[in-house]
Amino acid sequence: MSSRIRTEFVEINMGPQHPSTHGVLRLEVVLDGEVIVDVKPDVGYLHRGIEKLAEMRTYIQFIPITDRLDYLSSMLQNAAYVGAVEKLGQIEVPERAEYIRVIMMELNRIASHLIFYGAMGLDLGATTPFLYGMREREDILDLFEMTCGARLTYNYFRPGGVMADLPAGFYQKAKAYIKKQRERLAEYDDLLTNNQIFIARTRGVGVISAEEAINYSMSGPTLRGSGVAYDVRKADPYSVYDKLDWDIAVRTEGDTLARYLVRMQEIRESLKIIEQALDMMPPGKLQYKTPLRLKLPEGEVYHHIESSRGDLGVYLVSDGTDKPYRLRWRSPSFINLGALSRMAKGWKVADLVAILGSLDIVLGEVDR
Repeated sequence: MSSRIRTEFVEINMGPQHPSTHGVLRLEVVLDGEVIVDVKPDVGYLHRGIEKLAEMRTYIQFIPITDRLDYLSSMLQNAAYVGAVEKLGQIEVPERAEYIRVIMMELNRIASHLIFYGAMGLDLGATTPFLYGMREREDILDLFEMTCGARLTYNYFRPGGVMADLPAGFYQKAKAYIKKQRERLAEYDDLLTNNQIFIARTRGVGVISAEEAINYSMSGPTLRGSGVAYDVRKADPYSVYDKLDWDIAVRTEGDTLARYLVRMQEIRESLKIIEQALDMMPPGKLQYKTPLRLKLPEGEVYHHIESSRGDLGVYLVSDGTDKPYRLRWRSPSFINLGALSRMAKGWKVADLVAILGSLDIVLGEVDR
């Protein structure tokens, strides 16, 4: 007979009030002592029926609602929806508008990853990284506020272009931010990336192989952290990403630390993209001329982009009117969350917080 002490399984709840569960997420955790036997995410606490609301609004009226999905990457949500409308309506986008879109999307990707950096530190008991990340994120929000007047939900993209041109002084301020952010990344690494306690809490924890990650349909940094170099910007190019020089951030370890390191490298790659787009931006129009009451031809279309969290898709069905007949989102946060149980089994409760944090989910996108 084994000498191991046998205990009864205990079921506990983490969330939705728990501060470590990234918003209104409930985890049903089955424990053997402190060891996780099973964990089931219980979602839906933030469900607002956004896909159904689209059926009651015109194509233009629905754009502000897309901001409320992944509210840390609102520009990217705008881009996915507007891209689907443009694809079905065969609406051309002026080249200048495409470069502006890329700048906005990559700035928003960095802003989202800075929140991840800070939240990852908070989850593991470190407060300072959050203060550092929020400090540089303010510079990005200032750039957004200059451009569209908003700091969180932007409503900036339009079918065929963007709402307004970049304001006077944007180029200089964006260049100054890029220089500052590159310098501050060294501070981030000294503070957290190379911290021995942080490494001990994340290296080898929550490992998922490339094959398993693919089978779970994972995408984004969580997939690339397992060695799969899949990025929609390269795999199915859109906008002007194919005209810019940048690399896909990949790690092969598949653990919590790898997923963190992928996002930190993505900040560096996004800075490269923004810098090139600023220098290469051509003059010209900002928007293709569309009717005030836009109607799309009957049909269906699927369009996807690389959001901060992965492969973000929009499936749009039109019946020929000025409102969507049906709209469906492929939310990478929701799909990545499905692998949490596989990644967490056998680890401790404290490790579960780190593993969940490494997925970088946003509940507005999960629940919709």
